[in-house]
Formats: sequence, structure tokens, C-alpha cells
Amino acid sequence: MQLSGRIALITGAGQGIGKAIALNLASYGADVAVVDVNLENAEQTAKEARTMGRKALALKVDVSNLKETEEMAEKVFKELEGIHILVNNAGITKDGLILRMTEDDWDRVIDVNLKGAFNCTKSILKYMSKMRWGRIVNIASVVGVMGNAGQANYAASKAGLIGLTKSIAREFAGRNITCNAVAPGFIETAMTNALTDKIKEDLLKQIPLGRFGGPNDVAMGVLFLASNASSYITGQVLNINGGMVM
Repeated sequence: MQLSGRIALITGAGQGIGKAIALNLASYGADVAVVDVNLENAEQTAKEARTMGRKALALKVDVSNLKETEEMAEKVFKELEGIHILVNNAGITKDGLILRMTEDDWDRVIDVNLKGAFNCTKSILKYMSKMRWGRIVNIASVVGVMGNAGQANYAASKAGLIGLTKSIAREFAGRNITCNAVAPGFIETAMTNALTDKIKEDLLKQIPLGRFGGPNDVAMGVLFLASNASSYITGQVLNINGGMVM
């Protein structure tokens, strides 16, 4: 699963799962473009990648803006001399029961989580197509598979991402570009750390392995799908959830 000579672009890579993915890919030899709306966080991730001897570029990008993602792709291709791997990880939540959910809460989550992945994918595909090699990995969610009360917008965005994954996989298989999704369960991040002990206890009862996952559990799944080891896998959803959904 070595990635020497590969260029990876990871969105939402300033913290959490995205940062773990970027640093894991770098540790296996990839040069990385670290994309985030928070440039300071992106710079920190890039700095850590450089300590591994990798080239790293930090960029501030709003993935919901197609013009920005097109400029992003062009800059990465020129400065890092290629784009082989795209990880669509950027995402937000604006939770609430649907009767209380505002139109803005719905639109913003769809814009970032789903349209953002469309924008980034559309922007990089012409570069991958020229090289006739590419790996696209979309970070979905267990709730995109099973749904979740209070997260209609988030679940819909992640379910839509799975549909996008399968469609891109069919469209670009002939150019040696694979597209797969990873659907994490409950992963220990700042988001889960904010949960009450009672909520955590209830969640753990739903997980056969009896523990939350860590960002590196997701990062290792992405590494596999981004490497030559998965060259005959496309259009699939890798569930990383401790058995919560089977």
C-alpha cells in the first residue's frame, strides 16, 4: 500500500478524521494537498506532513464554491505536479428534528457535504483522466446507511454521497479511476467528546465491538482504497463502524 510518487488532495484536513487521513497517506509516501476552510489548521497539518519528508501544500477553500475548487485543483496540479488521489472528507452538521430544521440548516449541510464533493470531484477528474489513474474516496457515514433522528440533512447528504460514489465509479472505470466510499460509525473526535456520558453509554450498546473507533481506523481504510491494493474495487462502501451496521 505504498504511495510513493502519488499526490493526494484531502478536504477538511485541518483536524479530526481529515487530518488523520492526510498524515497517514503522507506516512505511506504521498505528497499531500491539505484543504480546509481554516488555513491555520491546514498549515499545521501540512507542517506535520513535511516533517515526514513529504511535500505538502495548505489551501483555504470553501468546497461548496465551484470556482474555488477549480482554482484549487489547478494550483495543486501545477505546484505538486499531479493529482492522483482525492479524499472528499469536508463536512458539517446542523442537527435538529425536521419540524424545527430551517431551510438554511438543510441547504448549508447539503451544499458542503454533497455539493462540495461534487465540486471537488468535477474539478479534479480532468487531471486524473489525463493520467489515466485515479483514486477517489468519499467519506460518507453510518447514518447515510441507516438514518438518524435529528439528522435528516446530514443523513441525506451522506446517502447522496454514496449514490454519487457509485455513479462516478461507473462513469470513470474505463479510465482506470476508482471511486469508493468509507462510512465511519462513531469515531472519537471533538464531536463525540462533547456527548454526555449517558449518550455515549447508549451508543456503545449499539456497537458489537463495544468501543468507539479512532480517526486512524478510518485513515487506514482510506489508505487501502487509495492504493494499488484496491485496484479491482470500485463503487463500494467500506463500513468502519465496529459492527454497528452489518
